[in-house]
Amino acid sequence: MVTKFSSGRTRQVYEFMRLHRHQFDVRLMCRVLEVSPAGYYAWLKQPQSQRSADNARLLKLIRASFEASSGIYGSPRVFLDLREAGETCSKHRVARLMRANKIRAVRGYGRKPKSGAKPSELAPNVLQRQFDVGKPNKAWVTDITYIRTWEGWLYLAVVLDLFSRKIVGWAVAPTIGRGLVLDAVLMAVRRRRPRKAIIHSDQGSQYGSDDWQRFCRTNGLIPSMSRRGNCWDNAVAESFFSSLKKEYIKKKIYKNRLIAREAIAEYIEAFYNPTRRHSHLGGVSPAAFEAAGFKALGCPRNVGKSRPTQYRHSAGRNVYAELGRHGFPYCSGR
Repeated sequence: MVTKFSSGRTRQVYEFMRLHRHQFDVRLMCRVLEVSPAGYYAWLKQPQSQRSADNARLLKLIRASFEASSGIYGSPRVFLDLREAGETCSKHRVARLMRANKIRAVRGYGRKPKSGAKPSELAPNVLQRQFDVGKPNKAWVTDITYIRTWEGWLYLAVVLDLFSRKIVGWAVAPTIGRGLVLDAVLMAVRRRRPRKAIIHSDQGSQYGSDDWQRFCRTNGLIPSMSRRGNCWDNAVAESFFSSLKKEYIKKKIYKNRLIAREAIAEYIEAFYNPTRRHSHLGGVSPAAFEAAGFKALGCPRNVGKSRPTQYRHSAGRNVYAELGRHGFPYCSGR
């Protein structure tokens, strides 16, 4: 007899039969409920199938990866964690188990950006949305955001290297003056020692100040500015702030600015740069990608969210080959 039920439904029928086997004849229940006696007796010997046992084991690993990311990772990044640990499950199976067990990344709020098109009179848009950069320290983006505390706003400025999406400089301050952005870019310059790097920003007054312009000239930085009101010209910096607020802050109001600063430092220095898997980098962290890039002296391109299949030139393949040798999934040099 062929059952008309799904595997989950069939197990429910078998459980019903087990509970009522002293009240009704087993063969009669099998005929009425349209299941096979052989299947029922096999289920009695092994109530949990091998597939169910594997799912239970896999679910523990999924929860461990999810909790290790503080609830930030969704199924694509959890899947990469499992693959790196040696599991051979598919990404769809991971997504199904997370969905069935209501494990999902908690996202914060979003906003609708305003568009504009007027270019800056202080600096041209040198970057021109060329977010794929072949070498470190060739193009940086910078921007400012705000964090809520019970003491008032805490402002955060970051400098991000487009090559590896790594935060190379950042600073916080209770005010949004030009000193904030100068502190962030000073950290970046001291860490990286760039030569003729583009540094792209919006048209905020801090980036149009004389102090900013003089600092850029003194340290070999080429200022570049977005068109007024056009957030897409600085989309990578906006994307980082979106990840910070949606993954980590999640509408939280910190008790004071010191606690907020420590939380930001933990996210950037202990999670985002060294650990967080970045979809643009093929699922590896900025630090791992940059280390492989420096070692291979390669020029990677945007691989998006899927397996990388094409590269700009042969040097780019060296980066992914180096990552593959270190055991990162989806990073072969093919």
